[in-house]
Amino acid sequence: MTINFDARKMAAELYDGGFRPMFIGGQWVASVTGEVSESHDPATGAVLATVPLSSAADVDLAVAAARRAFDGPWSRFSPYERQALLLRIADLFEANWERLCVSDTLNMGMPITRTLANKRRVVGMLRYYAGMATALHGEVIENSIPGEIVTFTRKEPIGVVGAIIPWNAPTAASIWKIAPALATGCTVVLKPSEDAPLTPLLIAKLMQDAGLPDGVVNIVTGKGAVAGARLAEHPDVDKIVFTGSTATGQAIARAGIANLKRVSLELGGKSPVIVCRDADIDRAVPIAAMSVFAHSGQICIAGSRLFVAREIHDEFVAKLADFARGLRLGHGIEPDTDLGPLISPRQAKVVEGFIASGQSEGAELITGGSRLLGAPYDKGNFITPTIFGGVKDDMRIAREEIFGPVISAMPFDTIDEVVDRANASPYGLAAGVFTQNLGLAHKLTRRIKAGSVWVNMYHAIDPAVPFGGMKMSGYGREGGAEHLYEYLETKAIWIQTD
Repeated sequence: MTINFDARKMAAELYDGGFRPMFIGGQWVASVTGEVSESHDPATGAVLATVPLSSAADVDLAVAAARRAFDGPWSRFSPYERQALLLRIADLFEANWERLCVSDTLNMGMPITRTLANKRRVVGMLRYYAGMATALHGEVIENSIPGEIVTFTRKEPIGVVGAIIPWNAPTAASIWKIAPALATGCTVVLKPSEDAPLTPLLIAKLMQDAGLPDGVVNIVTGKGAVAGARLAEHPDVDKIVFTGSTATGQAIARAGIANLKRVSLELGGKSPVIVCRDADIDRAVPIAAMSVFAHSGQICIAGSRLFVAREIHDEFVAKLADFARGLRLGHGIEPDTDLGPLISPRQAKVVEGFIASGQSEGAELITGGSRLLGAPYDKGNFITPTIFGGVKDDMRIAREEIFGPVISAMPFDTIDEVVDRANASPYGLAAGVFTQNLGLAHKLTRRIKAGSVWVNMYHAIDPAVPFGGMKMSGYGREGGAEHLYEYLETKAIWIQTD
C-alpha cells in the first residue's frame, strides 16, 4: 500500500506526552480522583499521552449521563435522525482516516499499512448500520385467541450499554460496539483497554463534531479491574458487550448476574488452519503465515494451530519458514514494516514463556523464537515470527492462546482425524481450510466447530456478515442483522378491537 502522507509528522502532531481527558456527558473531564496513567508507544516505550485513571465513581457518572440521554433527548430521535447522525460520523471518519490509523499504530503497534487497510471495514460498518437504523421493525402476528384481537411486536432499544474493548483494534472495536447502539437508539459507556486508550478519545471528538447529543456516547479510561469491573456490575447498565480474554469474559458474565443484564462476549481463540494435500501451496503459505503474523499474533482469530497433510507437510513448512524469515520487523509507522511490536513488555514476557515451554516440551524451533535487542529495537517489544514443528496436541503451545507471533505446525493423515483434532479445543472462534476440492471444502466447513470458517482465504470481515464464537470463544454475534438484535428488546402488544 502506498502511503501518500507524512505519517511521522502526523504522529508528532497527535501526541506530545500531554494530558488527554475522558468524555462524559458531552464534557471533557479528569477523573474525580485526579489520578492519571501513561499511555506508551510499544515500539519505543515513549509516553504518548497521559489519560485519567478512572474510579468506580467516574463510571457511575458516565452511566448516569448515558441514562439521562437515553431517557431524554436521544429517545426522541427518529430512525431517520439516527441514520443521518451515523452518516455524518462516517463522513468524518473518512475525512480523518489517516489520523485514526496513525493513532492506532502509535498506541498498539499494528503497521500503518494494515490499519489504513481497515477503512472499508470501519467506515463501511458505520454506513451499514446507518442503513439498518431505518429498517428495524416488528411484525404483525396472527394469533389463535377467539375474538377480534390484534397482536404485533415492537423492537425497542435495550437501554444503556456498557462496552469494554481490547487494545488490538481500537478503532474497529469501538465502532463495532457503538454503531449498532446508535442505530437502535441505545446509549453507550465505552471503556477502552488501559494499554491503548487514545484512539477512542479521538473517536469521541469526531462524534461530538458530528452532532452527537451529550451523554449518548461516553468514554471512560482506566483499568479493567476497576472501571471495567464497575461497568460490568453496574445496576443501571442494561447490557454489556465485551471483547477480550475468556477468563475476563467469564468474570463479566458473573458480574452481570445481579441485575440479569444482557451479555455479549467475543473471547479468545486457538484457531485451526487445515491445509489439505491438494491445496495450492504457494497461495496458502503467505495466507497461513499472515493469519498469525498480521499483528504479531495479537488477534483473537490467529490461525496458530497449523495442520498440514503429511504428503506436503515438509515442503509447506519449509516455505512457511522462508516466508517468515523475509518479514521485516519495525516501528508500525514505517511503510515497509510487516510486523510491529507486541503491546507491552508484560505481553512480550508471556510470549517468551510460551516459546520456552514449546522447547522444553520437545517441539522443534524451526525459525524465530527470539527477542530483538539493540537499536532500534531495544526499547520496544519485538519478537521474531516463530514456527514450531514436531508439536503434539497436548503441548501448551498447541492448546493455549498465546497472543504472539507463534505457529505450531502439525501433520495429519486423514480428514476425520484432522477434524477431530481441530475440534478438540475449548475454543471455537475461527478456522481456515485450504483445498481445491469444493466438495471437501463444504464437508470441512460443516464439521468444524467455529463461528467463522474461511476457505482459501483468511481474516475477511464484512459489516453484513455475522462474526462471533462457539464454546469458550463466547456468545452473541457482531456484524449483520443479528448484531442489531443484540441491542434490542422485543415487546409483544395485544389489542382487543371488538
